[in-house]
Amino acid sequence: MRVACWRRAVFTAVLGIGMLPATVAAKEMVTIGIGTQNTTTNTVTGGIVIKELKLLEKHLPKTGKYQNIEFKLDWQNFTSGPPITNGMMANKLQIGMMGDYPLLVNGAIGQANRNETQLVAIIAYNAFGAGNGVVVHKDSPYYELADLKGKTVSVPFGSAAHGMLLQAMQERGWPESFWNLVSQSPEVGTTNLQEKKIDAHADFVPFAELLPYRGFARKIFDGAQTKIPTFHGVVVRKDFADKYPEVVVAYIKALMEANEWVRKNPKQAAQKIEEWTKIEKEVVYIFLGPGGIHTLDPTIKPRWLDAIKTAYGVLHKLGRVKAFNLETWVNETYVRQAFKERGLDYDAQRQTFANYEVEGWDPICKRPVTRPKEAGEIWLASGEIVPVSSPACLLAGVRQHEAEGRKVAVAYLYDKALGIKVFADKAFYAVDTSDPKNPQVVPFLLKRDAEAHATRINGKLATYSEALGMMTSPVALATPAGK
Repeated sequence: MRVACWRRAVFTAVLGIGMLPATVAAKEMVTIGIGTQNTTTNTVTGGIVIKELKLLEKHLPKTGKYQNIEFKLDWQNFTSGPPITNGMMANKLQIGMMGDYPLLVNGAIGQANRNETQLVAIIAYNAFGAGNGVVVHKDSPYYELADLKGKTVSVPFGSAAHGMLLQAMQERGWPESFWNLVSQSPEVGTTNLQEKKIDAHADFVPFAELLPYRGFARKIFDGAQTKIPTFHGVVVRKDFADKYPEVVVAYIKALMEANEWVRKNPKQAAQKIEEWTKIEKEVVYIFLGPGGIHTLDPTIKPRWLDAIKTAYGVLHKLGRVKAFNLETWVNETYVRQAFKERGLDYDAQRQTFANYEVEGWDPICKRPVTRPKEAGEIWLASGEIVPVSSPACLLAGVRQHEAEGRKVAVAYLYDKALGIKVFADKAFYAVDTSDPKNPQVVPFLLKRDAEAHATRINGKLATYSEALGMMTSPVALATPAGK
């Protein structure tokens, strides 16, 4: 009897196992290789910020055809665009970010080798070319590009800065032999400039600001002088985007959230980005803070496509690229969808070049900041960032804080000619203090621009320390405008 019961129990158990639901299918593993440039400050919201805040994981699709797919994110960091292109051509990277000239080359190589890529979004831009630049040693006798004739100038070949130099040469009618142009990475160029082994170094973001900030270099040419936009964008392998379009949209939504994170608290963002990239927060802030050199905006504006056409003309004339179909390379579908899913108007954003600006109350001259491009900021070593309404108020504020024993970590102003944010202590000034209550203090990145303006206002050319010494008290400055 007991044996029979045991047999029935076993039979029932086996039958029950047979009636269990089919085993859940194993998930498919899809690796997404993402090529970043962590030390290229205007790409951080497309790379390191998304990675550290886990924003892509947040937005990746998980339903429908994706419910049985598990994504593995393979973040790979590079110092420039060309190796990212190599990785994309080898299908080791599916998403990459790089500057305008490398983007063009990326697209052209992909089309030529049937490994097509598509431009799907922009990370950051400057509408007039600022970000790329040329620096010399601080003790150098050279103050402008023409001074470098016959000199050794290094630049990362294939970079946006290389494109800037080639464009500047063509614009001036200079032959390729005008200078001795050599290829050096940002790290090698930085060391060689510091050791005075080269005469100048051209580079992309953030090095033309970073090296002067670190105290051994001086910028003599800024990409804004070309008046041709510069930007960094996102390219995706076409085969990957065709197969996983929702993933591309998810990436762009993560990028947009990263942009918002920076704008919400730019000081905190700069501090975190310094922690992640080792690029000093003060340098990060000059690019991505309010009124910064670069504007965070994912839309693909017609002006950027015109810039790519210009870049193609430069490189094609030099025989460095062949055929390139811009129309099939650019694909706004994904960024438009990202805007739609977030309830935003893509076409309206595509038409604007507005950035978020310096604002607030100037505690030095006791008035609001109403003209952002004439304003400034003082970043105290204690951590507070103080907005000021004018260059004169900034200089007076620096003097006041230092007199009170409060150390100034860095101060920012705007170049009158180029319109870009500059470090106050690296600028040249045209100063007229004949009216102590209304001094004219005009900052410039380039010495020649300051000299010309000083002549126009019957003032004096001054360095930062000289301009500080000419300033009056904040009380006097506040009197006429504070009424």
